[in-house]
Order: sequence, then C-alpha cells, then structure tokens
Amino acid sequence: MPQDAPPNGSAQDSAPPGPWSRVAGMQAKLHRWAVADPGRRFDDLFNFVHDPATLIVAFDRVATNQGANTPGTDGITAAWVEEHVGVPGFLDDLRAALKDGSFRPLPVRERKIPKPGGSGKVRKLGIPRIADRVVQAALKLVLEPIFEADFEPCSYGFRPRRRAQDAIAEIHHFGTRGYRWVLDADIEAALDPWSYCSFADCGG
Repeated sequence: MPQDAPPNGSAQDSAPPGPWSRVAGMQAKLHRWAVADPGRRFDDLFNFVHDPATLIVAFDRVATNQGANTPGTDGITAAWVEEHVGVPGFLDDLRAALKDGSFRPLPVRERKIPKPGGSGKVRKLGIPRIADRVVQAALKLVLEPIFEADFEPCSYGFRPRRRAQDAIAEIHHFGTRGYRWVLDADIEAALDPWSYCSFADCGG
C-alpha cells in the first residue's frame, strides 16, 4: 500500500541546486514544525510566498501544466511571458506587487464543459490569468506541507503523490481481509455559488 505523503510532495523528487532545493528545504522545515506542534501558529508565511525561489518554482509548475497555453481574461499564456516579457522580469514585477500590497487577482475566464456520463449537464470551469495561477501555485507550495501534517494516511483526495489508483489498492487490501461495506458520500453541487453563502444569507 502507498506510504504517507512526504512533507515536500510539491517539490521534485531529487531537487537540483537552486530554487527547487530551496523550496524543498522550506517545505520540509514547515512540515517538520507542523508535525512537532499541531497547535503551532505560523507567522510570516507571506515572506515564503513572495520569495524569489518560490515564485520561480511556482511559474515552472504553471508553465509545465497542461493548461499553460490556455489564457485567462488578459489573453496571456506562459509561452507569451517567456517569449515577450521574460520570466525574470515578469516575476520581479509580480513579487513587487505582492510585497507592496498592490496585487489584485482578475476575474477568471469562464468556460462550460460537459460533465462525463452524457447527462447533458455542464460544469463551469474558471480559468485564471497566468499571474494569478503563479500566486496560487506559490501559496500551495507554502501551505500544503503544513496541512499535510493533519491528514490521515487513508486520505487520498488531491494530495501530493497520491492517486485514485492508490485508493483502489487500499480498498483491495481491506476487501481481501474480510471487509465488505463501502460508504461513498458526495455533496451534490458543493462548489456551486449558493454553497458559499452563510446560513443567514441563504435564509437558513
């Protein structure tokens, strides 16, 4: 069965010298602190977010993602940044905006894609601009190792180095040892707009 997710699951397996190794070290340190003191209050995390190494790794992850060539509302792709602006200058401007508080995310570009199964229903897909994706990736690099410390080993959803196949292997493991019941629960349309309002706002 799969092992528990490693503390630096977002970094490369063998981080080369430079930004990747710096980020991997930062992640390992944050994870170690979170495990040692579950009630710890983490201060000054924002410095990690706009650290040059974090932003370089974040841009690399965005640029190598399958959707890197899909622009947001500003029409800019990762390739356009690399060819026309240059990654160092782009990240310098982004870092400055983060540090002085002037950074503001733009509205996402909405696309509707059909849900699987031929039901005729569609799922709304929000496509952020490249700059917003880089900031999201930077936040994930910093926050993920902290929250990973609280997850149980049996949790597989949206975690580093864990796949649906790992969950299936876990089911097979218990299924061959006498377990016969499986509980599957889902909240329908959990991320639809109405789900974000408070009970008071929704009249509940």
